[in-house]
Amino acid sequence: MKILFFSAKPYERPFFDKYNEPYGFELVYFETHLGPHIVNAVEDAIAVCVFVNDKVNAAVISVLAEKGVKIIALRCAGYNNVDLDAAKAQGIHVCRVPEYSPEAVAEHTTAMLLTLIRKTHKAYNRVREQNFALNGMLGFNLYGKTVGIIGTGKIGKAFCRIMLGFGCNVIAYDLLPDLQMQALGIQYMSFEEVLKKADIVSLHCPLTQENHYMINKAALAMMKKGVAVINTSRGGLINTVDVIQALKSKQVAYLGIDVYEQEEQLFFKDLSGSIIEDDTIQRLMSFPNVLVTAHQAYFTEEALSQIAQVTLGSIGQLANENQCADASVMLV
Repeated sequence: MKILFFSAKPYERPFFDKYNEPYGFELVYFETHLGPHIVNAVEDAIAVCVFVNDKVNAAVISVLAEKGVKIIALRCAGYNNVDLDAAKAQGIHVCRVPEYSPEAVAEHTTAMLLTLIRKTHKAYNRVREQNFALNGMLGFNLYGKTVGIIGTGKIGKAFCRIMLGFGCNVIAYDLLPDLQMQALGIQYMSFEEVLKKADIVSLHCPLTQENHYMINKAALAMMKKGVAVINTSRGGLINTVDVIQALKSKQVAYLGIDVYEQEEQLFFKDLSGSIIEDDTIQRLMSFPNVLVTAHQAYFTEEALSQIAQVTLGSIGQLANENQCADASVMLV
């Protein structure tokens, strides 16, 4: 049985090849993303495996169904790029990896935050140029600060624990408050209250139609002046134009993003020899108090191993009519 991988990168292949040995699937890798431009090339595949920037809309799903594809496997947790209703109507199963080393993303969030507030990225460049002066390098302690966490799923909870370890006062917003987190001392509040009280706001929620641009002009105005904002979830949670204005007015003192709302044109590509036409990201990266990483928060050996194992295991179960797939990974 053949599985076609889209948006496949060289660093993913060894993990999927290794964990495919018990299954014996024929794995075919395409570096291009899945979309209307390539979907007609799909042939003789039981499944397509996609990532965050693949476009799996109703039109694409219709062609996949005609081609005999039975499974759309997301090798990520988010699924906002897949039309689930269209897949259900076509009788195509959709599965995902609901969690893969939540600690990987939580630790990267912490790394971004510490880099910004202690200016370690600037120190690295200075020392390499034999500049050992401390002027302009003043930071602040995390200890005692109020950290507001939006979304306390697996990753949000892991980040909560890390911040508690730093001696922070942790407050959170989630549609479903977690009793375990409350027992650890996390205070749940309304979204507005978290924004008003937090010195640091970190986003850990999926992107939905309801929370698209949840960090916009109005939300930013509620925050403390000089707030730090970190986003390692989905780019569409932040209105980039609005956050640029907040940076210019110094309402936001630090911004760390591992995701960007137009990232499919940029991330996972080497554009070092190209002229980037996206003026918004160029303006954003021009700020000295902004740190951008290219969707690498998940990028650890542990996470890639788990992604490969769960993805192939789910496809194996769904392809075998005598087995039931794990309900936690199933979307349709």
